[in-house]
Amino acid sequence: MSKLPLVEGVLNYIQENNIRFAMPGHKGKIGFSTTAIGRELYKNFIDIDITEVEGVDNLHNAEGIIKEAEEYLAKLYGSEKAYFLVNGSTSGNLAMIFSTFNEGDKVIIERNCHKSIFNGVILRKLNPVYVKNKINFKYDAPLSIDEEHFLHVLEANKDAKGIIVTYPNYYGICPNLRFIIHEAKKRNMKVLVDSAHGAHFGISKELPESAVSLGADMVVMSSHKTLPSLTQTAYLHLANTVDIDRVRFYLNMFLSTSPSYMLMCSMDYGRFYLEEYGEEDYKKLINIANKYREKINRLKGIHVIGKEDFKYVGGAIDLSRYVINLEKRYNARKLLRYLRCNKIQAEMNDNQNVVLIFSPFNTEEEFERLYQVLKDCHMDNLKDEYYNISNYNIPESRLLPYEVIDKNKEYISLEDAKGEICAEAIVPYPPGIPIVTLGEVIGQEAITIIEYYLNSGVEVLGITNVDGKRKVRAVNS
Repeated sequence: MSKLPLVEGVLNYIQENNIRFAMPGHKGKIGFSTTAIGRELYKNFIDIDITEVEGVDNLHNAEGIIKEAEEYLAKLYGSEKAYFLVNGSTSGNLAMIFSTFNEGDKVIIERNCHKSIFNGVILRKLNPVYVKNKINFKYDAPLSIDEEHFLHVLEANKDAKGIIVTYPNYYGICPNLRFIIHEAKKRNMKVLVDSAHGAHFGISKELPESAVSLGADMVVMSSHKTLPSLTQTAYLHLANTVDIDRVRFYLNMFLSTSPSYMLMCSMDYGRFYLEEYGEEDYKKLINIANKYREKINRLKGIHVIGKEDFKYVGGAIDLSRYVINLEKRYNARKLLRYLRCNKIQAEMNDNQNVVLIFSPFNTEEEFERLYQVLKDCHMDNLKDEYYNISNYNIPESRLLPYEVIDKNKEYISLEDAKGEICAEAIVPYPPGIPIVTLGEVIGQEAITIIEYYLNSGVEVLGITNVDGKRKVRAVNS
């Protein structure tokens, strides 16, 4: 048995997956080797691991070089104020929620949101009202907010204090954020945007517009997802409609008091790279991606989703990633395994789609390798029974999420859970969207979908195996 299981395990992973179409955006040392300053930064990363000594400023009271770096960040994106987040987009989402809403506030939330949003709702003791996402049934992929449903929810909840939106989703698909913000402003509601996957937006005409430029009140971006920045790094942007002092108060609560200068320097470099090289490099990347999209789409049974597949007004799609869709007689989980066996690491899969995330540091040779591997795939090996798990209703809510925390709870068999109140979110991962969350009633539709995920080998958070039985945690009534 290894005495360094984590170290050796990660090193083995790096050797076995030499083409990375997954996060982080730097794709290994490549993202830091394309510029002289990037190479210098990479060479000195360990020496950069310092603390807040005189001369290097303090993230929690930035008055020097950190303040200057954050000012450059705000200028690039056009925000009123910008901050480095050393605890990832999660800390930014929590700071947005706590600085905007008070306990008991009603908030409209896109159902397809990150778990940190759900956690923020619980911690802040909010009253969430969820908005459904449209599903493209041809590709079994979520589009964006159902605008008709969204307007109905707005009219039925005029007392809501704000809206939380994901832009883009994991599939790179963007809602009509301009429309959402317009409708929210008419009703005096704040718009908070989790744009974790959109730090590169707006740098090229081939990419969707930035959520900041579209007029959101607050925006969180994960720099590590698409830029040459270390994992756990993110940006927070504020508009002039926000109480900056209140935001800073909560940021100081949610950010580490020992922020890593390795992380902060990589965020500064990610911004620098995007500003100096991003427009041209993303143009080249998208040209390559489009070229190989056309080649792959000539293969039988496989289709990479593009703009032409989503013809809805005001929306957009990130062309710097692939959503590889399989015909319904094939299973995407099997394709993901096939790619891994060929040393190609994708980001995630659902039942019918495999998602790959690119950055300018992926080469044309890697795209060619992907094409050849897909071309050589024996599609019969991917065959599986089709089951539609994309479109299900938002369950009835009996308790507010925070009210569940102090209730007595018990584990019950999944097969006996119909009608029970969920006490722990049930989330298939991937894609990470909850089927049932705290306070909602577990219905037969949810049970059927959960069983399908489990039988397909997908990890489902919130499901526990006890004595060979699948159990869920429910409120003890």
